[in-house]
Amino acid sequence: MQTDSAIERPMLACSGIDKSFGAFRVLKSVDFTASPGEAVGIVGPNGAGKTTLFGVLAGAHPPSAGTVWFAGADLTGTSAAARCRSGIARTHQVPRPFLGLTVFENALVAAQYGAGLSGSEAEACAAEALERSALLQHANRPAVALGLLDRKRLELARALATRPRVLLLDEIGGGLTEAELLVLIALISQLKADGLTVVWIEHILHALLKVIDRLVCMSAGEIIAEGRPEAVMADAEVRRAYLGGGVE
Repeated sequence: MQTDSAIERPMLACSGIDKSFGAFRVLKSVDFTASPGEAVGIVGPNGAGKTTLFGVLAGAHPPSAGTVWFAGADLTGTSAAARCRSGIARTHQVPRPFLGLTVFENALVAAQYGAGLSGSEAEACAAEALERSALLQHANRPAVALGLLDRKRLELARALATRPRVLLLDEIGGGLTEAELLVLIALISQLKADGLTVVWIEHILHALLKVIDRLVCMSAGEIIAEGRPEAVMADAEVRRAYLGGGVE
């Protein structure tokens, strides 16, 4: 008989999540889990509710109904700042660096205010995040001078500087060339290999499928399929909702 201690708890989970903006119901009774060290991909057409789900998980949007758990604790009523300190970090579709600061200063702010560090410990954390994101050589450059790939890397570095246990990536591959995507895939694959739990929303399927263990498809605010990536992509409902029924 399996004991409670033998059952692996999800690192991040939500149950029965509804989210409405006025009369518009964006999320409809969504249940989601991500296990420790797992990489989960989320796909779906525009307007499916993917980014809104991230907002609920990260604390940017309070759910209209439902519960969010992190490492077994109920975080439903906590702020985005509190969740960041607990170990949930996210990136945004459009990078949001502090353009008036250097690359290092951007990471340092994340270490200080996201991870709650100070002094040399915050500086070391910022430098480590930049190194993991392949940006350390650009530490003294103004953020405003970075190209798109390096802004994406900086968005990732700022998230890593908060010392997360769960990393929520929102279309971080968008706008990159194929060569730049390969660099990004290698970075995210290494983070997964290091034991970080990764949840990644992405429209660039071939990039996503190189990293993830499990795939979730959303449509019209609901999860319509989840499981092994190849099984989800072959699902008839997923093909109709996301790929189109005629895709081979």
